[in-house]
Amino acid sequence: MSEAKLASTGPGGMRGTGVLQAIARMSSTRTNYWVGHAADFLVSFVLLGTAYWLGHGHSALVSVLVFLLGLLIFSFIEYAFHRWLFHGPVRLFEHGHTIHHEQPLGYDSLPFFFPPAVVLLLAAALALVLPTAMALLLTGAIALGYALYGFSHMIIHRRGRFNHPLARKWAAVHHVHHFHSDKNYGVTSPLWDFLLGTWYVSKSKVR
Repeated sequence: MSEAKLASTGPGGMRGTGVLQAIARMSSTRTNYWVGHAADFLVSFVLLGTAYWLGHGHSALVSVLVFLLGLLIFSFIEYAFHRWLFHGPVRLFEHGHTIHHEQPLGYDSLPFFFPPAVVLLLAAALALVLPTAMALLLTGAIALGYALYGFSHMIIHRRGRFNHPLARKWAAVHHVHHFHSDKNYGVTSPLWDFLLGTWYVSKSKVR
């Protein structure tokens, strides 16, 4: 999370600034980092479990397709945020992401309550246009994608060297991004890098 600042125009403004500064300080703590990971998985499991309970009579094939659609949607969200908000012309989270590039093992992250709140608002919005079970299933899959993204990112930077060749290659794809910040935006999947032309190709492999 980037450091938030508001202009103080009076006692109310000062209090607001103090709250934002306190949240910003909390967001760089180890406790917030680990509680955030747990909260992300918890909200995804609750949504998926509730969706199953409400829609257990629905077609299994439809449910699987909706679940996979949710993961696909999140994979694009992950790519889009990383490319166009973290590194693009509209750098909404530039400060926090710059800190991550400079200190990959740091604990700077979003407030633990923010992603679950956004996910629950998304679920409520989708429930207005979709059957409740389908809305919760789709949102739960998106939330699980986000949780897996956070966990994957953490593992890549904190695990060190992986033993399995495929795992080493997977981690190397993201490490390349830290040296070529205009390439390899996908962390959980290289799909959109391939499709949108931002996959890193070593010069030694180009004939």
